[in-house]
Amino acid sequence: MTSIGGAQMVDWNLAVATATRLARPGPEVSRDEARAIVAELRRHAKSAEEHVRSFTGMATDEVTDTPVLVVDRPGWTRANVAGFRELLKPLLDKMRDRRGSGPGGAVLGAVGGKVTGVELGMLLSFMSSRVLGQYETFAPATRALPAASGGGRLLLVAPNIVQVERELEVDPHDFRLWVCLHEETHRTQFTGVPWLRDHLESEIQEFLAQTEVDPMTFLERLREAAQSLATGRGEDSGEDAGEGRSIVELVQTPAQREILGRLTAVMSLLEGHADFVMDGVGPAVVPSVAEIREKFQQRRAHGASRLDLALRKLLGLDAKLRQYRDGERFVRAVVEEVGMEGFNRVWTSPNTLPTKAEIGKPMEWVARVHRKTES
Repeated sequence: MTSIGGAQMVDWNLAVATATRLARPGPEVSRDEARAIVAELRRHAKSAEEHVRSFTGMATDEVTDTPVLVVDRPGWTRANVAGFRELLKPLLDKMRDRRGSGPGGAVLGAVGGKVTGVELGMLLSFMSSRVLGQYETFAPATRALPAASGGGRLLLVAPNIVQVERELEVDPHDFRLWVCLHEETHRTQFTGVPWLRDHLESEIQEFLAQTEVDPMTFLERLREAAQSLATGRGEDSGEDAGEGRSIVELVQTPAQREILGRLTAVMSLLEGHADFVMDGVGPAVVPSVAEIREKFQQRRAHGASRLDLALRKLLGLDAKLRQYRDGERFVRAVVEEVGMEGFNRVWTSPNTLPTKAEIGKPMEWVARVHRKTES
């Protein structure tokens, strides 16, 4: 546990406990129903492998090494806290080393770690009821949460999938396979493109290395963001939630904006590709895919309430929604222009990834990458 002056900077265990305590209860299902849902999600995850590889033409020899974990909301929280601890360790070590030795520093660190743990738990409790599935790229393996060698595991959050399929009133079996197609595409991206994980980790660590705020300022900004969740600020105006900025924007420095632009482009590609694949495969294996997509898009766009929209703004989830939309448009335009094989040149190296500008102008990517390779 990274600490400041002997005190934990972030009390991760308290974050998990808080998120677990505050998480909404999942939909009511019997024990037999729960077993059947878990078994079906595992079957769909397995069958989605071949569907995705056949549609995308992406070969991978490592998919079977990546575990599929069907989890509840506390399980999702524990997995993500483990990933956060792994990714943020260099940043927290840097803050510890740079902390001043002023009087009361250890006491402030101890109090700050507890407060930040509680408020991080609040954020995680909000997120834990909304995520349907997730490919964890940097997940450390534990006894309860295994991961592939070098990291990587696929999480399917069963209560959230059941809750959404009931809210949308769609065929549950079709919806479960549809979700698995999206998440399996992410697993194929990382297991089929050997350099992708290291490239993303390098970009993220460079982003974190550019953080210049002192520990107390960083924690204070994080607390301000979390407190706006607790008080409901921003229900009437998105600009009031963290002054209209997401948590990432609250803690970033000007030097990080260029890196964040590159990361945004990569994430737009990955999310848009997954959406394109799930809808491309869908008609052949998910009979009600058109109905599911229409209802799911409406849910994405409108959220559950004005408060939900404000919280999504604060957490940067509105940017995530733009990534789905813009990335899917990019992939669709490129495939229409040069076919799937031509699109797959995007996975050649970091240099063939689209820039943030090219995500919005896919023909510029086609001209750059295909002109270079064909000249």
